[in-house]
Amino acid sequence: MYEPKPEHKFSFGLWTVGNVGRDPFGEPTRAALTPVQLVHLLAEVGAWGVNFHDNDLVPIDATPAERDQIVRDFKAALAATGIVVPMATTNLFSHPIFKDGAFTSNDPAVRAYALQKTINAIDLGVELGATTYVFWGGREGTESDSTKNPLEALKRYREAINFLCAYVKDQGYTLRFALEPKPNEPRGHIFLPTVGDALAFIATLDYPEMVGVNPEVAHEHMAGLNFTHGVAMAYAAGKLFHIDLNDQLFGRYDQDFRFGSVMPKQAFYLVKFLEDVGYEGSRHFDAHAFRSSNYEDVKAFARGCMRTYLILKDKAAQFNADPEVQQLLAEINADDGAFSYLSAGYSREALDKLRATRFDREALGKRDLPYERLDQITLDILLGVR
Repeated sequence: MYEPKPEHKFSFGLWTVGNVGRDPFGEPTRAALTPVQLVHLLAEVGAWGVNFHDNDLVPIDATPAERDQIVRDFKAALAATGIVVPMATTNLFSHPIFKDGAFTSNDPAVRAYALQKTINAIDLGVELGATTYVFWGGREGTESDSTKNPLEALKRYREAINFLCAYVKDQGYTLRFALEPKPNEPRGHIFLPTVGDALAFIATLDYPEMVGVNPEVAHEHMAGLNFTHGVAMAYAAGKLFHIDLNDQLFGRYDQDFRFGSVMPKQAFYLVKFLEDVGYEGSRHFDAHAFRSSNYEDVKAFARGCMRTYLILKDKAAQFNADPEVQQLLAEINADDGAFSYLSAGYSREALDKLRATRFDREALGKRDLPYERLDQITLDILLGVR
């Protein structure tokens, strides 16, 4: 019942299952696997797609001949396994050249190099079938606001995205961009820290229709925000182009835990939202196995991400079909249609009708809202006792 299938569109990044267990205080605990080996690992656990940064696949110092051989081998692995590439992105954060950012660096040569590198990576992504291209501005920020004017930085960011949108249009690529917000880490303060910031920025672009967001559970939770609300805002704006699933305690460093493993109630609401609205994009797991894991445990981690999503999808269907839940929701959202005229928007007639209405504040304030009861039913469903 909880086995992944292609129609679920579960994907992982090469950097997720390929994470070697390094952290800021410790060396790797797992040997690195090649991209071909990782594709076969993902096929073994039942994934549908694989995503990558340019240098996850092709080393930054690879020769053209080496690059072509790596891509040929990767394509052969995709063909042999049936794994697809739905999304690609650029590593604009690892090399020291990006220590002050990429598109927002104070050095114009660095900004130009970042554009060149991204154009080459876009070509690679499109060659391998990607239809979504993600931008995570991990180094686009500051530690001290003495060092960079935020207005100038956002202007540089805007110019870069506009240039790249124009490039994609000029090439005739079928490709959408998705901005990935994050509040901090590795920079002290990252530009476009939340979904709301990214949506506001998109509205200032030359081609806003080409650009959406790629919200990540961990990134919104780092700031103590409700991730499902951010996803709903992006969806309502028609900008939920991609999504990164993992888990994260509020207010911590970027933990990237297995999906649903530490905050299952929040994961439930997210899955319920995505399934209720019929989200058609890939469900991408941007998470890492524990540093203590070997590769058999990494496979268990990947299977666990997908299994938990499917369990929560089943729980969401149970919630939606529960008669008591539906009765409570009907009572809570009871509407006799008396104020439906307001949905048509402002008019002088609506204004006059609204002004003439007498509201019984005392009665409205005493209305029963059995939210505790509804919330406990939700927990009963999640805990498997209902």
